Amino acid sequence: MERREREPRQDWRRRVEEVGFPIHTADTPYWDESAFWAFTPGDVEILERATAGLQELVLAAVGHVVETGRYWERLAIPREMAPLVARSWEGVDGDGDPSIYGRMDLAWDGLGTPRLLEYNADTPTGLVEAAVVQWHWLQDVDPAADQWNSIHERLVAGWKELAPWLPVGPLHFASLPVPEDALTTTYLQDTAAQGGLRTSFVEMGAIGWDEGKRAFVDGDGVEMRACFKLYPWEWMARETFGAMLPRAHTRWIEPAWKMVASNKGILAVLWELNPGHPNLLPAFLEPGDLRSYARKPLLSREGANVTLVRDGEVLAEGTDDGYGKEGHVWQALWEPSVPMPRSLSIGSWLVRGVPAGAGLRESEGPITGNLSRFVPHLVSEDAGGDPRLRARFRAIGEGR
Repeated sequence: MERREREPRQDWRRRVEEVGFPIHTADTPYWDESAFWAFTPGDVEILERATAGLQELVLAAVGHVVETGRYWERLAIPREMAPLVARSWEGVDGDGDPSIYGRMDLAWDGLGTPRLLEYNADTPTGLVEAAVVQWHWLQDVDPAADQWNSIHERLVAGWKELAPWLPVGPLHFASLPVPEDALTTTYLQDTAAQGGLRTSFVEMGAIGWDEGKRAFVDGDGVEMRACFKLYPWEWMARETFGAMLPRAHTRWIEPAWKMVASNKGILAVLWELNPGHPNLLPAFLEPGDLRSYARKPLLSREGANVTLVRDGEVLAEGTDDGYGKEGHVWQALWEPSVPMPRSLSIGSWLVRGVPAGAGLRESEGPITGNLSRFVPHLVSEDAGGDPRLRARFRAIGEGR
């Protein structure tokens, strides 16, 4: 893997807006094409294999939490939500309620093995730039090159797979009226429509409860029999209508078992069950003897309230967004074995539990925050590698 600089396209703002991404600039450009990362096919194979293996470990860890009941309080999951989580883990057919997507954030410097920093299993964003914007960038700057990116195609196919599980009626899509959340949700709604599903959008604040039907309803009073929500489960559980969640028959995407998988405490469960695993960092629900670590709130987002400590001294602190009241996890500090030009977080996307592509975030400091830049990638044409892999990468992106 190698970071390379290049001149941005002259009209890059117009180009990214044309493909449906207006939120490209905050105080400074969030979408940053002044550089890109080049991966070899072998790099991609390593990342893909690590992601698939970690997904298996996470599913086993969720099953352990549900079956033993040991962790509800330690993970700050309300006990009254345990039956709902267990029911979704079992599923209507014994295979568990299905997931459509998730994003694992990996640390890797091209040497050794990728390590899991955290799993955004419930409400990951950064999807449009990973699935669509960087693909169109590639077509403009190097259409003969490849990219690890089958996210869009897998989403469309994934919704088709979910169709038999969905009840009759529209599949609702819900989010807050926040630009990034609404953009991600409407993009997913579009992929579901491309997959042949009937859909309807509703803002989270418009969702109500019909006691007579024992059902959640949208702003028009239509029963929500199935709903994708870009809204964290821990927030839902603490809302006024949270007590209704176990009573309703709504089928939720992402499912309630993601309340466990998305909790940063799962990092400690993973380490307890798989000590020494090459894709994990030591992690604990107590600080113990660690002197170099990342202290992460169980329920924080975008690096908020994260504290990095090296040899007992504070190295960096994330923004204070009020997270941490529910508790923390202590994860051994990861640092690159070779100097890197920027701090890099590799967001490895899964669709229907299968690795589907990557979105890369860069930051000046060691904590990836809300405004850390998104940088595109490609699979280098001059890197050699397995020609069978190269043929597969060339096929990615058809129909976009």
